[in-house]
Amino acid sequence: MTEQELEQALIGKLTDLKYTRRPDIRDRAALEGNFRNHFQALNRVQLTDGEFKRLLDEIITPDVFTSATLLREINSFIRDDGTPLNYTLVNIKDWCKNTFEVVNQLRINTDYSFQRYDVMLLINGIPAVQIELKTLGISPRRAMQQIVDYKKDPGNGYTKTLLCFVQLFIVSNQTETYYFANNNDRHFAFDADENFLPIYQHAAEDNARARPASIPNQPQGGDIRIARGNAPG
Repeated sequence: MTEQELEQALIGKLTDLKYTRRPDIRDRAALEGNFRNHFQALNRVQLTDGEFKRLLDEIITPDVFTSATLLREINSFIRDDGTPLNYTLVNIKDWCKNTFEVVNQLRINTDYSFQRYDVMLLINGIPAVQIELKTLGISPRRAMQQIVDYKKDPGNGYTKTLLCFVQLFIVSNQTETYYFANNNDRHFAFDADENFLPIYQHAAEDNARARPASIPNQPQGGDIRIARGNAPG
């Protein structure tokens, strides 16, 4: 299977899991417009263009831990008329009231950075999970290095756009799937032995390595299986 076919197969699985596919979101403007709609619906408010711009300026941060805190807590924003708006980005208590979407081939351009991402999972319009796919036989390490390079690109989207809220990275080449948490740059690199720390391999409920059951019978490539897994304990 080509990378494009892998993307489409994965998106098909995600839509089966009730993610809404959003092929119209392919750039930064569309991503921000979608987030604005979800933010206003979740918090039952209508922001002016100026207020929304200030909101973005306040919540977008290069610090990964600050972003994670904003996702979990009730935050405050001062509106143009001076009144405070207490808001949330994600409904932590009642998860089914959030909206879950999937986008692919999202391109984010900043002043000095031009990057495109395979698959993004959005919660209320916020990019929370990035998935990078490689074809069978290509090491997932290449996708890991690609993510590291993206994050080290000056002025990249992870520091200047809503991508600052990405919490988890997933890389897969069909037979092997790995995941690792986002982190600030000083902790986000390969070590001397070319290991990414900390990184976990996708596993089944019994913590056994998860493999697509169809791979042995399909030397040309197999379909994507989504399984629940736990980090090694």
